[in-house]
Amino acid sequence: MNAAVDYEAEYNNRARVPEYPAHFAGWARDAAAYREKHVPRSIAYGPSARNIIDFFPADHEGPIVVFIHGGYWQALDGSFFSHLAGGLNAHGIGVAIPSYDLCPDVTVEEIVGQMRTMIRELARLAQSLVISGHSAGGHLAACMLATDWPALDASLPADLVTAGYSISGLFDLAPLVETSINNALRLDRATARAASPLFWTAPSRGSLDAVVGERESAEYFRQSQNIVDAWGAAGLATRFGVVPDANHFTAIAPLADPDSPMVLRLKELAGRQV
Repeated sequence: MNAAVDYEAEYNNRARVPEYPAHFAGWARDAAAYREKHVPRSIAYGPSARNIIDFFPADHEGPIVVFIHGGYWQALDGSFFSHLAGGLNAHGIGVAIPSYDLCPDVTVEEIVGQMRTMIRELARLAQSLVISGHSAGGHLAACMLATDWPALDASLPADLVTAGYSISGLFDLAPLVETSINNALRLDRATARAASPLFWTAPSRGSLDAVVGERESAEYFRQSQNIVDAWGAAGLATRFGVVPDANHFTAIAPLADPDSPMVLRLKELAGRQV
């Protein structure tokens, strides 16, 4: 923690991007239009009404790319992001977009647990998964990459999650404790550290890409660079990247474009030749 940093200003993306309601409305519009043409398969992975995966299947069996939505673990659901399956679907790659329960009804730790249950459900459909996510979803993607799957379920392969791709992710939650974001999260120093993948044992296999929008705050750059450096020093293949001219809410837009560098990288990670 750095006393000179205004963490409220650094992490309050709605204040940094005051036109965010237009972005949210655009997501909802584009997602609904995509679902009309590409009706997803709904897969329940738990007892809650929000424990649902919208699965946009590929043209044949193969690796699945998961996209975990953001919202600081306290807002939105997967239905806002259906259109982001479009880029990978165009290459014949299946995309799974889960929803999850939100804080303060559950804790961040419980959301991590829900995402692990979700991954176990998807393991019925694919032998390998690439996990992507945005913001809080980027945090959850890193958590899934760092999970010891055989320790959780002896029937699962160690390399179930082959890669993580985090967009504007958060990996050290301590800076959020003194911000308004924490009103719903209810983290203290200990629980924030426990939920921070930056401080977990680095994954022993796979790879992590951490990208951030060019117009995001210095803290978002620090978060992604720090985990790339830390996990890279531990031997994991890591890559840091910048999404040109993007703010926190537009950084995910390339996922809808089949020809974007982001989609082509995910295609590569999923084992398809670019």
